[in-house]
Amino acid sequence: MTTKSQNSNMLVAFVTLIGVLILVAVVGFFMLGSSDEIIQGQAEADEYRVSSKVPGRILELRVQEGQPVKAGDTLAILEAPEVQAKMEQARAAQAAAEAQNTKAIKGARAEQIQAAYEMWQKAKAGVDIAEKSFARLERLHRQGVVPSQKFDEVTAQRDAAIATERAARAQYDMAKNGAQREDKQAAEALVLRAKGAVAEVEAYVQETYLIAQADGEVAEIYPKVGELVGTGAPVMTIVQLDEQWATFNVREDLLQGLKMGAEFEAVIPALSEQAVKFKVNYIKDMGSYAVWKATKTTGQYDLKTFEVRATPVTRVTDLRPGMSVIIKK
Repeated sequence: MTTKSQNSNMLVAFVTLIGVLILVAVVGFFMLGSSDEIIQGQAEADEYRVSSKVPGRILELRVQEGQPVKAGDTLAILEAPEVQAKMEQARAAQAAAEAQNTKAIKGARAEQIQAAYEMWQKAKAGVDIAEKSFARLERLHRQGVVPSQKFDEVTAQRDAAIATERAARAQYDMAKNGAQREDKQAAEALVLRAKGAVAEVEAYVQETYLIAQADGEVAEIYPKVGELVGTGAPVMTIVQLDEQWATFNVREDLLQGLKMGAEFEAVIPALSEQAVKFKVNYIKDMGSYAVWKATKTTGQYDLKTFEVRATPVTRVTDLRPGMSVIIKK
């Protein structure tokens, strides 16, 4: 092979290599240039925790994890002996207060009224005798037959009999008329106070029945039957699947088209790439800990990350919390 032919072959190979490199560069440029920017988020749903105001032991769990519930359903029952004991005390106090109030309203018993009346009549009889003795000795005293000392003694006895009769009459009137208005009001106030105590304990008794506050699904149950739970300790979590939304962590240079109230389309891989239209309802800076740092100092700057939340325009069947939601920009 001549030198000329060798040079020709090398030239052809070089040109071919250059052509291949150019082709690869062009294909790579167009492929990279046309690739979509993907923003990945996840589906979320509102949830609430079920807890009690009173401590107790789990007596019964009426639901299981994954079970749908309706508002008003009984989810669990607590056993709280201390609350039951307080209820008995409150009811006993109410019964005592009501008895005192009844006594104040009705006044004394018939036997007590009759006894007071008899004492009054006895005192009246004593006054009659004292008046007669006084009148007789008064005449004798004027005639000088009875000394003044004796007359003074009879006068004092008469006055004492009159005072005794008045006191007996007052006791009879008191027994007949019953308690004073202030005493009746005080007795009535004690009844109201006792009823309030019973109502308070009844409210605590109701807290031993854990009720669903809204429709949803039991996401997680924490204690087992027989375990103790404290005041305010969560017993289970209910997820409200009707309150669906998606959350995304978006770099600020990708926020275009994701303004408040804007609608966009995303796909859900778990639902066979179903396309769903969402509407933005929340945007918030995630803070300095979520800042994307530039790798070069020239021509680049740090980019912040924002949390973007969006709700489906129409309800998505079978959408579950935790499912990926993909935005292609």
